[in-house]
Amino acid sequence: MAVKTTLEQLEEVQAAITAVMGGQSVTLSTGQQITRADLKALEAREQTLLARYNAESGTGGLAINIGIPRRTY
Repeated sequence: MAVKTTLEQLEEVQAAITAVMGGQSVTLSTGQQITRADLKALEAREQTLLARYNAESGTGGLAINIGIPRRTY
């Protein structure tokens, strides 16, 4: 099984959130109830993946340059 990129994982989580928003629970004709996913858990995972994606792509906020600047004469 191939390791998925952060962006691929984020897209999957967002698709799952969209599916949950369309109806989180379904009751079958047999009386069984199926819950697709926990929306709060998906949203928490989405925030984690967004932070990771932003850090990987360099859009996560300020970057601090640690070091001593050199004078150029």
